[in-house]
Amino acid sequence: GLFFSAMTKGTPSFGKKHNKTHTTCRRCGRVSFHIQKKQCAGCGYPHAKKRRFNWSEKAKRRNTTGSGRIRHLRTIPRKAKNGFREGTTAVSKKAARS
Repeated sequence: GLFFSAMTKGTPSFGKKHNKTHTTCRRCGRVSFHIQKKQCAGCGYPHAKKRRFNWSEKAKRRNTTGSGRIRHLRTIPRKAKNGFREGTTAVSKKAARS
């Protein structure tokens, strides 16, 4: 058969693609950080504000407050209920009875 060594856009050219454009992002952990641009396509790092759009409701749901551990925020409702009091101890129930 005939053998063409002509370079085409399709299958043969895909073999040459071995350089990485994106690497893991420090903020979102996705492989979306563009090495040359030094910017994440997923979260917009290093910008202070996180990249998020209203046209993707699912994406917003995936990484919103409450989708992680919320270590600090979890205790806030309880503290707010008590008026953010600090440095006091509860009155002993035993002492109050007698």
